[in-house]
Amino acid sequence: MWCVPKLDEQYVARMDDLLDTLAQPLDVAEPVVALDERPVVLRDSARPGRTASPGRIARQDYEYVRRGTANIFCIVEPKAGRHMTYATKNRTAKQFARALRRISARYPTAKTIHLVMDNLNTHSQNSLCTTFGAEAGQALWSRFTVHYTPKHGSWLNPAEIEASLWSRECLGRHRIGSLAELRRRTSRWNADAHRRRRKINWRFTKERARVVFKLDQISTNRSEH
Repeated sequence: MWCVPKLDEQYVARMDDLLDTLAQPLDVAEPVVALDERPVVLRDSARPGRTASPGRIARQDYEYVRRGTANIFCIVEPKAGRHMTYATKNRTAKQFARALRRISARYPTAKTIHLVMDNLNTHSQNSLCTTFGAEAGQALWSRFTVHYTPKHGSWLNPAEIEASLWSRECLGRHRIGSLAELRRRTSRWNADAHRRRRKINWRFTKERARVVFKLDQISTNRSEH
């Protein structure tokens, strides 16, 4: 697979762990939730566009004015079709801590929440302890069983699919010039996806990975040496 530059033992171990986790049947006691963060550039048109009317297509000037940046938390429970995607002003440890608190509140009776995410420097227990204090941060972190994607392994995170859908359906070709507008659009999109219980049908399995990456052949070659 072109997006995987090197297949070492750590990569395989994390990939196997993630694929085992994503293969778990739906279980309200142990929900599997995926999280990803995505930056967004806020921009306005430099000049007013032309709206569509009978016999006339809409037009938008190519020139735009930057209005800063924002951040999107793409959060989804793939098998249940539960969507929790929302916009924040920036990407910080505090925002990540608040995102986990938000997820935890959605599953008050869960025995553990399996959390799939990348290994961004803010994606750690330390962010929670810094934000909420050591005791509260540790208590919140203990509610999760974390499954980190390997380096160059973002394709193993279903939240990447959520992010792509959000980008195509919520942003599209629209120019969004403010955080307030981004939040409104994202909130409407998330509510619609959640109402329809739109699920992500994850099909890539550990067995398939062994074929694609020829893992059995690699193991045989290593044992011979």
